[in-house]
Amino acid sequence: MERCVGCGAVLPVTEGPVHPYMRSSPACFAAFNTLIAAEYSSGKLLEVNRLTVDTWAVQHPGSPEDRRAVQSVGLHLARLMLQLASPHPPREANAVMLDFARHKKTLRPLKPPTVFRLTASDAAPFAGSSSHASKVRDWAEATWLDWSNEHRYIRAWVAERCERPIAPVDPRTSITA
Repeated sequence: MERCVGCGAVLPVTEGPVHPYMRSSPACFAAFNTLIAAEYSSGKLLEVNRLTVDTWAVQHPGSPEDRRAVQSVGLHLARLMLQLASPHPPREANAVMLDFARHKKTLRPLKPPTVFRLTASDAAPFAGSSSHASKVRDWAEATWLDWSNEHRYIRAWVAERCERPIAPVDPRTSITA
């Protein structure tokens, strides 16, 4: 068994690819890709894809000296906030994130949590099942709470850079399904 350097999940030692600047173990990257594959295979599960991507990204922050990693964590945490703390439909949250990307150089390195309550390894066993979306949402919500030490900064960063109005969520299109 080996501990993922990013999220801390303890997983079997495996050989395989990892992300170029988001630090992880090969087994954790494989768990993430299992979720992504299930989401791209189902129109219904595609609704939670951005939650999966954002959650995995902020749990694997990479080096604070790598500008790509710093920007990635900040942007993914901002979109995670938009989807959870002040819910918005995934497409709208993504459009706002694309606007934010123009300001990514203003992001500072964030201090990641020392422990994550849930990881991709907790959601991956449910990939493609009727519990997939709820497990991803639980993982995302736990991860957002784990980042509570940076909520004030991310909220302020978003408030300063939000150039498009964000409409309220229509409960009929919510990602909680």
